Amino acid sequence: MIDGMSERTVALVTGANKGIGYEIAAGLGALGWRIGVGARDQQRRDTAVAKLRAAGTDAFGVPLDVTDDASVAAAAESIAGQAGGLDVLVNNAAITGRLPQTPTTIEPATVRGVVETNVIGVIRVTNAMLPLLRGSASPRIVNMSSSVGSLALHTAADIDLGPVPTGYLASKTFLNAITIQYAKELGDTNILINSACPGFTATDLNGFRGVRTPQQGAAIAIHLATLPDDGPTGGFFDDAGTVPW
Repeated sequence: MIDGMSERTVALVTGANKGIGYEIAAGLGALGWRIGVGARDQQRRDTAVAKLRAAGTDAFGVPLDVTDDASVAAAAESIAGQAGGLDVLVNNAAITGRLPQTPTTIEPATVRGVVETNVIGVIRVTNAMLPLLRGSASPRIVNMSSSVGSLALHTAADIDLGPVPTGYLASKTFLNAITIQYAKELGDTNILINSACPGFTATDLNGFRGVRTPQQGAAIAIHLATLPDDGPTGGFFDDAGTVPW
């Protein structure tokens, strides 16, 4: 538990209605935190909130489309009204985009769509939530990335990351770069921001082909969300430790 934070610690998890996002919400909720379930689909959002509450989590729904300025602004106002502040933001919402996605076949519109959600959406939500986070004693931001965004791993002769969709891959590399830049700009604050890789997790994003459970995939985000005040910032981590850029 973060020093100085009580059971009323408030977290927002985007894309929290299913998969890894839901398990992040559940894991943080198990700590006694109040959890904002960010999702654009009302029925799925309500179902997730009901399920979390049934398990004992103090959860509330946050209508949120990360690609829409007005929706994100309204979400910030909603959190301020319902919870009075925000301590932790987990930017989990992401899409793969239309397949196939090799460099020679991908449509520019697909790249734009993926980046709009996976990168610009993170910027949009983070900037909207920063005024609330700045009011926290120990604010944390976790950006859900992936090792497929690591240029070092892609260029290693002895590592094969498989046929990863080009637009998705590039969006995670882009997201990692943004994480570093946020850490530099916020370096004189108490905000810690890091990228997290959940591993090859079985979700609808990959057609449930992953070998890890969503609960396992959520573990690194929960770890980074609960870092102590002297924890790292501007890093890229998975369960095993540091992931190369």
